[in-house]
Amino acid sequence: MDNQIAEDLRTKINNRRTFAIISHPDAGKTTLTEKLLLFGGAIRLAGTVKGRKASKHATSDWMEIEKQRGISVTSSVMQFSYGGHEINILDTPGHQDFSEDTYRTLTAADCAVMLLDSAKGVEAQTIKLFQVCRMQNIPIFTFINKMDREGKEPLALLEELENVLGIRSCPMNWPIGMGSDFLGIYDRINERFDLFREQEQRELFELKDNDLGSQEVKELLGESRSQQLQDDIELLDIAGDPFDIDKINEGKLTPVFFGSALTNFGVQTFLDEFVKLSPPPSARKSTIGMIDPVENKFSGFIFKIQANMNPAHRDRIAFLRICSGRFERNLSVNHVRLGKQIKLSQPQQFLAQDRHIIDEAFAGDIIGLFDPGIFQIGDTLTVEGNFQFDKLPQFTPEHFAKVYTKDALKHKQFQKGLYQLAEEGAVQIYKTFINHTEDMILGVVGELQFEVFQHRLKSEYGVDVYFQRLNHQFARWLKSETKIDPFSLGSSNCLLVKDHYDNLVALFESEFSLRWMMEKYPNFRFQTINNEDANVDVTYFKR
Repeated sequence: MDNQIAEDLRTKINNRRTFAIISHPDAGKTTLTEKLLLFGGAIRLAGTVKGRKASKHATSDWMEIEKQRGISVTSSVMQFSYGGHEINILDTPGHQDFSEDTYRTLTAADCAVMLLDSAKGVEAQTIKLFQVCRMQNIPIFTFINKMDREGKEPLALLEELENVLGIRSCPMNWPIGMGSDFLGIYDRINERFDLFREQEQRELFELKDNDLGSQEVKELLGESRSQQLQDDIELLDIAGDPFDIDKINEGKLTPVFFGSALTNFGVQTFLDEFVKLSPPPSARKSTIGMIDPVENKFSGFIFKIQANMNPAHRDRIAFLRICSGRFERNLSVNHVRLGKQIKLSQPQQFLAQDRHIIDEAFAGDIIGLFDPGIFQIGDTLTVEGNFQFDKLPQFTPEHFAKVYTKDALKHKQFQKGLYQLAEEGAVQIYKTFINHTEDMILGVVGELQFEVFQHRLKSEYGVDVYFQRLNHQFARWLKSETKIDPFSLGSSNCLLVKDHYDNLVALFESEFSLRWMMEKYPNFRFQTINNEDANVDVTYFKR
């Protein structure tokens, strides 16, 4: 590669920022996303999620059910330019019922923005998502939201980060008051005040000689607030963690920003610092070692499939994270799982549902590929070689139901919708096979997924379905080095089924029945996460 071409490629890739936003429901994640898009010039008016009667819906909430319910139920991809950087935002569902989609999406991110509600602090779903980020060792940036409302004391929130999540923090700015007394933030990096004004206005005040105790500051903030700020900053300077970019990149230290996404306050300050501090695309693990984003030619993996983004055309889009090199339209690539060459002729980039054809993209970018049914989540595409990136994990569901179509004449549409939504990862499909029956069973992480599945099957495929709920609560993939005879394993509290790839899965009604089976068959592996190839070590007896 010519030196100048190589240097241009390196510059373009190093300017990419690809991150996911994670939070507990109602912490303000979609609102923050909208404001980031607003500052990036991607939209002119930020929509807010306010339920059924909102006239302007959030850009990232494009599904009809999202607009009706006022929640995010699927991951969205949004791309825009800001400050010389190309930004890829992966907006994930906050609701715990859609956590599996979030887990997969996080594998495509280089870092995460963790959003906390200042009144509620670290919540249950935040803990789960934080743990997934920690498993991937990606940097985490924290934005503490809703400072224009009454909440916990800032020092208490920092202590919660350490005690609950086990991560140290470094406040990049510091709030001055909160709720009705919220005046703004002190920018510790730039040594200035970012003052909160009505109608989403901000006023910057440069601090002279780094003197928080000056008469000018007292007049600006008032005697008591000025003294409180001075005391807080002194404490942070003495006892707090110093800024350390290496620890941030290792996921051991989180930079903390305070603000209010709803009123637009502190968001641009956060964005300005984030694009400076967040990492560019890094090397990724594969079956042949680390794949460098600059040195290696084009490669990437499918982390999400979405059917019917345009219901009028019944299309399927596969979302590809580019891991290395430069992508060009009409590029011929090796589909590693299928072992054949395919041409990528209609690559697209996104602003949620809106999209446009692109001619090129680079490592770090997320592109959409038209899927005629050849892609699966986890597929690797390369220009050179047959390596594969680490497989994406499949998690066990917690709720199960047999599903039936109300109209037998629509069985074909029912089957198509069922399998397409399963390939998206929206649900998991299991089939009974013992006693010559083949009932279809849906497995989901959260109850709300049943409702979304039912709604989408009706609106996108024209099929009405009904459910017969099952009492089973646990699923385990059964693996063994020796042959497993499924016909000898059944019990009244255990239902044996096959998954979409013909792997053997056991469904249990209780922890007791699960433990009983594990004790009876100590040579089996009972896996809660399936990240192995189908049928690697399980052979079914044909009867």
